[in-house]
Amino acid sequence: MAIELGKIGIWRHYAQVDASFAAEAEKLGYSAIWLGGSPGGDLAYVDDLLAATDSLVVATGIVNIWQDEPADIAKAYERITGKYPDRFLLGVGAGHREATKEYKKPYAALVDYLDGLDAAGVPVSGRALAALGPKVVKLSADRTAGAHPYLVTPEHTRDAREILGAGKLLAPEHKVVVETDTEKARAIGRKTVKFYLGLSNYTANLRKLGFTDEDLAGEGSDRLVDALVLHGDAETVARGLSAHLEAGADHVNVQVLNEDPWPAYRALASELL
Repeated sequence: MAIELGKIGIWRHYAQVDASFAAEAEKLGYSAIWLGGSPGGDLAYVDDLLAATDSLVVATGIVNIWQDEPADIAKAYERITGKYPDRFLLGVGAGHREATKEYKKPYAALVDYLDGLDAAGVPVSGRALAALGPKVVKLSADRTAGAHPYLVTPEHTRDAREILGAGKLLAPEHKVVVETDTEKARAIGRKTVKFYLGLSNYTANLRKLGFTDEDLAGEGSDRLVDALVLHGDAETVARGLSAHLEAGADHVNVQVLNEDPWPAYRALASELL
């Protein structure tokens, strides 16, 4: 790939990322920012982030295929990459059945969307696919630069690498709370994790990873929260993130859940970058 993501990036809702945030992230040594929350439209805010930085890569994590036509997204892609070559990665995905009334046969819809991106000139090397199950992971290997799994563990990363094979991007997301008080850290993590326990694509994947109905009940067991939200001091959290790299990830995008994320970002940068 011409796009150099580096080893460690930041995942954050696109509404919480502005030019000053991007500049500070780059200053700390983070090599990429993944914009969550289904960013779409003309992606004009991507231009602003790239203009404020020198080498930072911006990726969408992810553009929802039900919200924007591939031809429209392709126009935004062409504009961004024309001004900032090798600094934008288009992540696309099917979102969630529960949140999207149009959600039908997501695998076929993903294939159709990728066909549309092909027709509009978006190169395979410039796009990635949100992927959890093996069928979509394989599709990401066949039709894009690689996979961007969300809400996963290093065990999933290991399995995904086997499916992807060598030479394909694997960029999982992982949530963290830099906090040594276990109960406080779990409470912060559980606020976020509980949302995903109502989404069938995530719960199905978590069951495949060995979590039980008991783990997924209510707001999630301690075992589940601890696996999905790394917590402790910066050294402990960094070690957990590195487990993804050891399992075959090329790049890990870190979602800090602390109310003020910057102390955590700075502490993790000292350990990882």
